[in-house]
Amino acid sequence: MWFVDLLCTPSYLQAVILISAISALGLALGDVSVKGVSLGTAFVFFAGILFGDIAHRFGIAIDTQMLSFAQNFGLILFVYSLGVQVGPGFFSSLKQGGIKLNLYGLLAIVLTSLSAIAVYALTSISFPDAMGLLSGAATNTPMLGAAQQSLLDVHPEDVDAANNMATACAVAYPCGVIGVLACIIIFRLMAKGKAIANPQDPAGETYIAEFHISNPAVFGRTIGSLHELTDKHIIISRLMRNGKVLIPSSTTSLQEHDHILTVLKKSDVTAFKVLFGGKEATDWNRPDIDWNHIDGSNLVSKHVLVTKKELNGVKIGSLHLRNSFDINITRVNRAGIQLVAYPGLRLQLGDRLTVVGTSAAISKVGEILGNEEKLLQKPNLVALFIGMLLGVVLGALPLKFPGMSVPVKLGIAGGPIIVGILMGAFGPRFHLSTYTTRSANMMLRQIGIVIYLACLGFGAGPNFVSTVFSSQGLLWVGVSLFIAIVPVFVTGLLASRFGKLDYAQNAGMLCAAMANPMALTYANSNSDEQEASEAYATVYPLSMFIRVLSAQILMMLFV
Repeated sequence: MWFVDLLCTPSYLQAVILISAISALGLALGDVSVKGVSLGTAFVFFAGILFGDIAHRFGIAIDTQMLSFAQNFGLILFVYSLGVQVGPGFFSSLKQGGIKLNLYGLLAIVLTSLSAIAVYALTSISFPDAMGLLSGAATNTPMLGAAQQSLLDVHPEDVDAANNMATACAVAYPCGVIGVLACIIIFRLMAKGKAIANPQDPAGETYIAEFHISNPAVFGRTIGSLHELTDKHIIISRLMRNGKVLIPSSTTSLQEHDHILTVLKKSDVTAFKVLFGGKEATDWNRPDIDWNHIDGSNLVSKHVLVTKKELNGVKIGSLHLRNSFDINITRVNRAGIQLVAYPGLRLQLGDRLTVVGTSAAISKVGEILGNEEKLLQKPNLVALFIGMLLGVVLGALPLKFPGMSVPVKLGIAGGPIIVGILMGAFGPRFHLSTYTTRSANMMLRQIGIVIYLACLGFGAGPNFVSTVFSSQGLLWVGVSLFIAIVPVFVTGLLASRFGKLDYAQNAGMLCAAMANPMALTYANSNSDEQEASEAYATVYPLSMFIRVLSAQILMMLFV
């Protein structure tokens, strides 16, 4: 029968059918909720294991090269798209809380490494096998490759030990997925009743405040000269003087008893209160404020989109919009992140600017910036493929360090996410547009991770049950679960209690430290996705590098 031949004959059609069937079943079952808990996209991995086991039992041959290509391409697409999405706010978030996140990520790496050393010291498991189990529990195949290469460099004849490391990693990998996922679920249950979805503004923390000019040091000073008194950014959107409302320019002088409505970082409020003399108690950050009728003037507040490609990477101040049209740009919303619109901020395609002024003036600004949403619907695929190309090249680049005989490589996960972050953050400076709509980026990420999980699970399926239930396999399973759960839970508990990380930040950090995008998809579905993804992207590059480097160092020390 032709359909049976299609399913059983190795070909690219067979691979497409297999991946599609695994993905469809996994996604459908992932939506099933048991006592409020569902695995979401992560269930595709377990569906893959089921299909892999069935194929092995019935002797169905598979085109392994096709599946390997699909698995790697899916992972590259996922991590690169993730990097581009969080890139615009990555470096600001690193300054805000990234050091803390990376420190806790390093703690997880240290604890899991110490656990593997303890397993080697206290059990009959050899150190190469312990490293294989650590690589699998950390769901980090680049780490496995680095450890195998280090072993063969020291003992070229020990090929069997290197192969056993791969077997140990295959057994431990599902345990790593399950263990980290279990920790994330436990932390979510512990966070019930608290603000699980805690959207934050990690990059800009824009805040609206009204100040009363009562400090003689600023009387008569122009707004443009305020930068001489502070290095902090502030936008003065409205100035109230003698009952009149004005749009201030850089040449406007501040006078005693003026009231100014400003946009700034929340953390800078105290500093500007001291500078200006006093802050009004009015809460201008309520969502119900009608900005078009707050002062009885003809001033309105509207959103304008940047859709002209030639403006990508251009500084706001270089456009001279404030003085030309008597308007103020107060905020820039970029990929869901609010930024203070200071003159040196470079615009990116897709930025949504909050503009204060008359309706006629704002319309003219819209003509200059584009403000045509339909132009943003066409994805820039050139930048996508250039970025993935550069990411793969970076991941394959051998990095040599003094005293190490084996060069370090970031791999197909580390390279693309670093390039994605850099493209998202600095692409506009080189007039390279990386803009995609939020839904388009989500689609790319979901397709990538689903294909990756389907192929990964299928590869782990053959002989999985028989290996797991052998005496050695049961020991490996127990050790893998220990490495994947205990250090992760301890790190997450410390980060929550002492680091004051909320659920989304904690989950993103732990998933990155354990290189576990499967658990991240679950965390994203149960928290503020932007926050969890940014924490993941903040910690992942350094964690990946340390994992690969530490694997090689440990092999040199203990083998």
